Amino acid sequence: MKNWMLLMLLALMIMPLQAQDNVTDEVVWVVGDEAILKSEVEQVRIRAQYEGRKFDGDPYCVIPEELALQKLFLNQAAIDSIEATETEVMNQVEYQMNYYINQIGSREKMEEYFQKSSMDIREELRETARRDLTMQMMQRELMKDIKVTPAEVRRYFSKLSSDSIPYIPTQVEVQLITIEPEIPEEEIDRVKARLREFTDRINTGETSFATLARLYSQDPGSASNGGETGFRGKGYWVPEFTNVAFNLNDPKKVSKIVETEFGFHIIQLIEKRGDRVNVRHILLKPEVAEDDLMVALSRLDSIADDIRNNKFTFEDAVIHISSDKDTRMNKGLMPNQNTGTSKFEMQELPQEIARAVNSMNINEISKPFIMVNAKGKEVCAIVKLKSRIKGHKATLADDFQTLKDVVLDKKRAEKIEKWIKEKQKSTYVRINEKWRNCDFKYPGWIAGKDE
Repeated sequence: MKNWMLLMLLALMIMPLQAQDNVTDEVVWVVGDEAILKSEVEQVRIRAQYEGRKFDGDPYCVIPEELALQKLFLNQAAIDSIEATETEVMNQVEYQMNYYINQIGSREKMEEYFQKSSMDIREELRETARRDLTMQMMQRELMKDIKVTPAEVRRYFSKLSSDSIPYIPTQVEVQLITIEPEIPEEEIDRVKARLREFTDRINTGETSFATLARLYSQDPGSASNGGETGFRGKGYWVPEFTNVAFNLNDPKKVSKIVETEFGFHIIQLIEKRGDRVNVRHILLKPEVAEDDLMVALSRLDSIADDIRNNKFTFEDAVIHISSDKDTRMNKGLMPNQNTGTSKFEMQELPQEIARAVNSMNINEISKPFIMVNAKGKEVCAIVKLKSRIKGHKATLADDFQTLKDVVLDKKRAEKIEKWIKEKQKSTYVRINEKWRNCDFKYPGWIAGKDE
């Protein structure tokens, strides 16, 4: 039942927004030169049911207003010559295509289910992606000059009642040292031999690249899709992979073995399209032996003891020992990609690190432990708890950036709301009489409009 509902949702998501001509359809709103059809509203309403979305009010009031707002933004984008680039649109389309394929099981199954070719499905997605991206760009353009001064933050905070002051959960700052266990040459040779075997089987026609990728590739993002990555630009992959992928010219040939920080790959070209390329690849990772993990853990244990005994600092050890490129040049301090700071709520940390620091004191160094890094490799690690800020109500002294973000979001929302209200006054709007009895979020749709 669950899979059936998912497939229904996917089908609805790729339906064109333009309704098919039929005698039961009707125009319910007109915004400028653009009509909103009853069928469009129904498509959004049914899609929302499968997504589990709840409307704040009558869907037949909320949905037409949302569609009208889209048209206001898109009309302004056309006036200001703002439009998503073809590269941005196609990246979004490929992301959605890959999502569908992963959910349904394969490209062939997707085409069979929708009874359309991949090219037709992609074309149907293109305009939706272009519309959504262009609307986002228009909103960013309207808000680009909004800034917040320290005085505005202080003024906002001073007016908050005690009950309205934001609560900041416990946050920690963590420094990290990792060591990658030594991989014996015999294990690397074994992986390369396996990839050469795959190449021979593909070249002789014994089996397809896609089949081998599904069976053996250790890349979780592409294995179920036959190793296919989708169209990507040169900045998407690591340089070693990019150089080989963009130099492939014959879809029937398999690349040489490519080593990256993720492991070892073979690559096959699917299609080139301008400055983007779509390839398949098979990733194999050398296996780390238990004995090699134990050696690395023992080494880190000795390093931690030396730091505790003041033979050298944690920061010195980071520079000379740590294999973690994301933290090595920042004294081991882990960056929170979601906030742009070094502070993490506990649930934001990798599970192994959160477990290690949960009961640690500030400046304490953990025992060594095994974790999987961002590249999917098993590594050995120690961490140092640099700071812990217990959960509390926000203060200007400790949480200025958080409060600044709150004020910035508030000013952006006010700017968009003001723009919408001004745009309503200068835009022709006509609403079908049967669709007017609504408590609209922006009442100006009706006020002062001629019928």
